[in-house]
Amino acid sequence: MNDVYGALGLLIPLGILVLAFLSGVRIVNEYENGVVFRLGRFVGLKRAGFRWIIPFIERIVIIDLRTVARDVPPQDVITKDNVSVKVNAVVYFRVIHADKAVLQVEDYLYATSQLSQTTLRAILGQVELDQLLSERERINREIQKVLDAHTDPWGIKVSNVEVKHIDLPVEMQRAIARQAEAERERRAKIIAAEGEHQAAEKLSLAAEVLSRNPITLQLRYLQTLVEITGGGNQTIIPIPLDLMRMLDLTRK
Repeated sequence: MNDVYGALGLLIPLGILVLAFLSGVRIVNEYENGVVFRLGRFVGLKRAGFRWIIPFIERIVIIDLRTVARDVPPQDVITKDNVSVKVNAVVYFRVIHADKAVLQVEDYLYATSQLSQTTLRAILGQVELDQLLSERERINREIQKVLDAHTDPWGIKVSNVEVKHIDLPVEMQRAIARQAEAERERRAKIIAAEGEHQAAEKLSLAAEVLSRNPITLQLRYLQTLVEITGGGNQTIIPIPLDLMRMLDLTRK
């Protein structure tokens, strides 16, 4: 009986030690970092692998280092030319320094999301509607630059910002459609005028060439008669060009 009690006396402390050891075991994945606190004080980072912390004395906060894609909810924005639009976007960012993401901000995901919304409204309020529609790449880079500068103290790197959708009022959509239609009509008229100008230049050159040799003018005259009579049963009496010149001289 004494041997049983003696064995239990050894097993109980050993079991407590094993449980204490197991309670301190942590597995940190390759894409994570662990921020360790000892009695409330930051003592370092735990990298990927099998890690052990002192139970009840140390605490570990696991931070995901992978890129996060967060939607920016639709924001009501008034552009520089006083047009009200609704814009949404997506922000891509990742934690670079896990210790800063825990020590410098309460909730880095929520803080980054809120900062993205305010930055989106601030930047788009400084551009006109035409710029917002035609210079989206430049605006994306500007928003990304501002966000990255503000989140750098939190250990966060904003890699990209994309404005996804711009919701225009119906009246503005109609105005843009009319503007596009007017622009197409303007281009069509310019192209037609350029065609007339080029045709006039070619005709002028052709007239100069024909005037150098009367025979070429006579041949062109005959070719024109052939083209006229080729369309149907028509009777045309050709008049010699010399006779037409004589009539013209008599009139003068």
